[in-house]
Amino acid sequence: MDKRLIVALDYDKLDDVERLVELLGDAVGYYKVGMQLFYNVGTAAVDYLRRQGKDVFLDLKLHDIPNTVAQSAAALTGLGVSMFNVHAVGGLSMMQAAAKAVSETAAQLNVTRPKLIAVTVLTSISGAEWAALGYQRSIRDQVIHLAQLARQAGLDGVVASPQEAEQIRKVCGKEFIIVTPGVRPQGAALNDQSRVATPAAALAAGAHYLVVGRPITAADDPRTAAMAILQEMGAK
Repeated sequence: MDKRLIVALDYDKLDDVERLVELLGDAVGYYKVGMQLFYNVGTAAVDYLRRQGKDVFLDLKLHDIPNTVAQSAAALTGLGVSMFNVHAVGGLSMMQAAAKAVSETAAQLNVTRPKLIAVTVLTSISGAEWAALGYQRSIRDQVIHLAQLARQAGLDGVVASPQEAEQIRKVCGKEFIIVTPGVRPQGAALNDQSRVATPAAALAAGAHYLVVGRPITAADDPRTAAMAILQEMGAK
């Protein structure tokens, strides 16, 4: 089982999650629970996936003052997920507080410490939207800067587009986790993603994990779609 593929469960109902997970079976071992699913069904989705022996990436993008994020990170550590994230633009102090809370809580609970990663710049952000936000750096330079800041804060990695993965790998080292959304097989619809790459290209650029949603979940045959992506990944 290739756990470099993380399937995004962008659903409102647990029944839909259960149907997909059963359909994909042992082909997929890692799933992303994002805000849409978590805000609808709460921890039930995480509990179900863990009972099925699946790894969980909890994608809630925590972003608040350091104390609030630290307390929230401590609570999420107790859920038993394999990885969750914060927003890097929350700053160095916020990320450091989160990292400290995760390590301390995992030790207190005697559980495996989940990986803590930071979102850099959303892969839906286009060049035009970026210009409207008024940042002085380019998207690429900002992503690299935030990745280095996350590494300095003691985080395990970042979420970044495939287009920035290669440079992050160079400046942050091979052990620094890179999770890449915006992965689209050849011929797949872009939907609301702007900075994308194929599975093979994302891995070649240095990504550790590929997050794929609609190309699998909206396919007529999700298992076949997942297997096609895994086959392409297996060549890398």
